[in-house]
Order: sequence, then structure tokens, then C-alpha cells
Amino acid sequence: MKVKYYGHASFKLTTDKGVRIILDPYESGAFGGGLTYGKITDEADLVLTSHDHADHNHVADIKGKFTRIDKEGAYDVAGIKIQAIPCFHDPSQGKERGKNLIFVVEADGLRVTHAGDLGHALDAAAVRKLGSVDVLLLPVGGFYTIDASEATRVMNDVKPKVTIPMHFKTDKCGFPIATADDFTAGKPRVQTLNTSEAEFTRDKLPKDPEIIVLKHAL
Repeated sequence: MKVKYYGHASFKLTTDKGVRIILDPYESGAFGGGLTYGKITDEADLVLTSHDHADHNHVADIKGKFTRIDKEGAYDVAGIKIQAIPCFHDPSQGKERGKNLIFVVEADGLRVTHAGDLGHALDAAAVRKLGSVDVLLLPVGGFYTIDASEATRVMNDVKPKVTIPMHFKTDKCGFPIATADDFTAGKPRVQTLNTSEAEFTRDKLPKDPEIIVLKHAL
């Protein structure tokens, strides 16, 4: 499976059979120009949106006849199994910023989990519901989501083989959030790649957990 990081919390997963899944597409220029990543105009077969905010739900520029998933449930589309698991955008049961979905995508013998704008630690029941996770796409910037410390706790509880941080401050994001450095600081086995793409297969997953920081594509 190929994983492409557009920027912010948006990724494209491409399976070995060519099924294209875009997660949490942002609106370029949203929030008064606070988000200046380029437009996402790729074709998709599936689009998953974790909640109804402009930096996570902008499907208007995506091409192709895609199926959109934005509600809790279990799905099987184009041979891809997807779980959309409800949680909250804040630590106050959604009272501040509403609800959020965590997506678990099963394809190519891998389980990829996208945490959307997760705003709280996960209890034991939620961790069990996620099950085994190979690649975890995890917000780390804080303020609107869990911060570096809370993200570390989630990562340690979920125990993915690979964690890819998202939703952090960059040259294209003017939000009052932290950079990925706050999350990666002091941790072993961190790779910061000068590319927006990585490829994963079941037989080549790392034996020891790794963090991979991808460069935004747009």
C-alpha cells in the first residue's frame, strides 16, 4: 500500500489493486488563509471525512465518482473494509468542538488507522475496538486536538508498527498548534523523510515501532 501525505490531516492511500482512498481533504485557503496547502484535485474511489470542519471535509475539488463515508459504521467497498468509530474532537465529550470519527482501513493485509481530529486519550475499550494497528495516522499539534504528550500516550496504548504524525504546524499552516518536533523529540526510531510518500507491505513492517514524518506534498 502506498501512503501519500498531502498536508494537515489529509492522506491518499493507494492499494495494490489501485483503489484510491482520500482521507480528510482540507479546503485550501480555509479559515481566512490560515491553511495554505494546495488544492487536492486527485481522483478517488473512496473519500473518508472524520468530521464536518473545512480543514477535513472539503470534497469539492476531488475528481472521480467516489463513495464518501462520513458516518459511524462498518463498510465494505471495492474490497476495502472500513470501520468508522465515533469519538470526540475535544476532552469534553464533544461539548467544545463536536464529534469525530476514527477510521480503520483494512487492505493489502494491513490495518491503517486515521484518528481524524482526536481530542482525548482513548480508554481501554476504545483501544480494544481499534484492534491491531499497523500504521497510525495521528494528530500531534495540540490546541484543536491531542498534543504531543497525549499523542504519545495514544501511540503507546495502540501500539502501531508505524506512526505518521499529522495536524501540526508547518509553513502552510498558521494555526496555533505545535510542530511535529514536539512529538518526535527524545523518541527513538524516528525517520524524517524528504518525501510525501511511503510504501508499506505486511512482510516489511518494522520489528520495532517507528515514527515516520512525511513532507507535505502540497
